[in-house]
Parts: sequence; structure tokens; C-alpha cells
Amino acid sequence: MTSEFMGPPWQADWTKGAEGNRNALPEPAQALVAAARAELVTAQDPYFLGIDADRGLAAGMSVEPVQSTRPRGEHILYFDYGRGWLRYHFTARATDPQIVIDECFWQ
Repeated sequence: MTSEFMGPPWQADWTKGAEGNRNALPEPAQALVAAARAELVTAQDPYFLGIDADRGLAAGMSVEPVQSTRPRGEHILYFDYGRGWLRYHFTARATDPQIVIDECFWQ
């Protein structure tokens, strides 16, 4: 029996609201969202646990938990130097782990 590590790239899905918000953005902003999503699904640890765990992200991006008391709960990935964000949660199932993007915002 082989034990395969499920790792990046992670599966990602959008809630209907987040997908609608993403699709309503102008094309340059949609490109920023696509870049942020790409960083998220290729992250070794989608929780970004530890000090400076998000230092490998592209310029203008950072990640933090929504609640500091829940480090494995919902997170926010900021992009475009804080002008936009993706709020997401990670479902760490044994098979088919997945990132669900609950909110997409850009201003």
C-alpha cells in the first residue's frame, strides 16, 4: 500500500458570491485575483503557519488568519498591497484536500 502525500497544487473552489464578485471586477483586477489564487493553490501550507510563513508570496501579498485564536480556521490573502483580498478556508481531508474561497473583494 502506498501513501501519497496530497499537496500542492491544491484544489480550489469558489462560493457563488465570491465567484460573482470576481467576475464583476474589471479585467486588470481579475488578473490580480487570478495571480493571488495561483499563489494560494501552490502554497506548501495553505494555513501559512509560523513566523513569516507568507514571506515567499509575491510582492504586495500577505496572509493572516481571520481570528488569531483559530490558526487553522479561515484566512485572508491580501493582494494588490491590501486593495483586495480573498477570504478562504482549507478543508484538509485525507483525500482531495480543498481550498474554498468564500469572499473576493477589490477596491
